[in-house]
Amino acid sequence: MDTISQENNSSFSYLPVLALIVGLIAGVLGGVALAKVSNVSKELGSQSALAARVDDLETELRKTVTASEQATNRINKVAGDTNTAFKQFSDAFTELRNDVAAVKEAAPNSAPAQAAAPANNAGPAVAAPGEYIVKGGDTGSKIARDAGVSLSALMAVNPNVNWNRLGVGQAIKLPQK
Repeated sequence: MDTISQENNSSFSYLPVLALIVGLIAGVLGGVALAKVSNVSKELGSQSALAARVDDLETELRKTVTASEQATNRINKVAGDTNTAFKQFSDAFTELRNDVAAVKEAAPNSAPAQAAAPANNAGPAVAAPGEYIVKGGDTGSKIARDAGVSLSALMAVNPNVNWNRLGVGQAIKLPQK
C-alpha cells in the first residue's frame, strides 16, 4: 500500500474534517455574497426606476420650456400688433381732428337768431308789437305763461328759436290770442 493510505488507516485523518469546515465557510460566504448581490440588484432596480423618472421629468421640463418660449413669442406678437393698432388709431384720430378743424375754419360763423342790439346802446331793447324781448332767467314756459299763451303755440310761431339757449335781448314772436 502506499504511504497516504497507510497514514489514513493508522491514524485519524483531519483532511475530511478540514474539507467539511472549508465547505461550510464557503457556503456561508456564498450565502452572504448572494444576499449582497440581491441587495445591490434591488438598489440598481430602484435607481433604474429613479433614473427613468428623472428622464421623464427632464422631458416634461423641456416641453414646458418650449411651451413657455412659444407663449412668450405669441405675447410679443400681440404686443407688437397692439402697438401697431394704437399707432394707426392715433394717426386716424389726428387726421380726423385736422379734418374737423378744417371744416370749422371753412364754415361761416353763424350766430343764433337774435334781435340786433340797438346801435346806440342807449337803453334796453324794446319789443315791437307782438314780440317779447328775452330777459335773464327767462324760459319758454315762463314766457308763454306771462304772455297768456301755450308753450306749443309759442314754439310754433318761433320754429328757428333754440329754446335751450335763449339769449338776453333776443326777440321772440308772440302768437295771436
